[in-house]
Amino acid sequence: MKRVIILGVSNLAAIAPYRPRPGRLLRIERMDGWRIKMYGIAAAAGQPRTQLTDAAHKVAVATLPVANADGNHGVGFVVVHDARPACFVLVNWWVHGYDLYQRYFRSPLDRPEQLLAITTPAVGCVWELAVTGHERHAWVRHVLTSPAAADLEAYLADAADFGL
Repeated sequence: MKRVIILGVSNLAAIAPYRPRPGRLLRIERMDGWRIKMYGIAAAAGQPRTQLTDAAHKVAVATLPVANADGNHGVGFVVVHDARPACFVLVNWWVHGYDLYQRYFRSPLDRPEQLLAITTPAVGCVWELAVTGHERHAWVRHVLTSPAAADLEAYLADAADFGL
């Protein structure tokens, strides 16, 4: 017999109410042939700390495969989240037209430069997923609607500030 667990209100009562966080495009980076949109989200400030964005750049360079090889398109986005329980960095890149590959990293708040890969089946939090949703729509609009006339420059320029 299959066991079903139902989350009750008591399981959710300890969760803090949702509050929007500012999120925005920090810059477009060139990394070893890649063009990457770097987004920032911060729980306690207007943008992530420099230590964390510098660490995010380093981990992205170390993570991304060779640009324009093995089906990737040499473009993607990184989400740098200076959150409450920890710091998070999501390195994302487009592959085979329709696929988004991702590596997810975490570091302690007091040591943002110590990013380690997350090995649990995590995808992102509600604030990070807002950026991913925007990027999905931008990819469809500028690349997949007409692949023969894909406009990667328009995709890279399509970024917004978020009240996540």
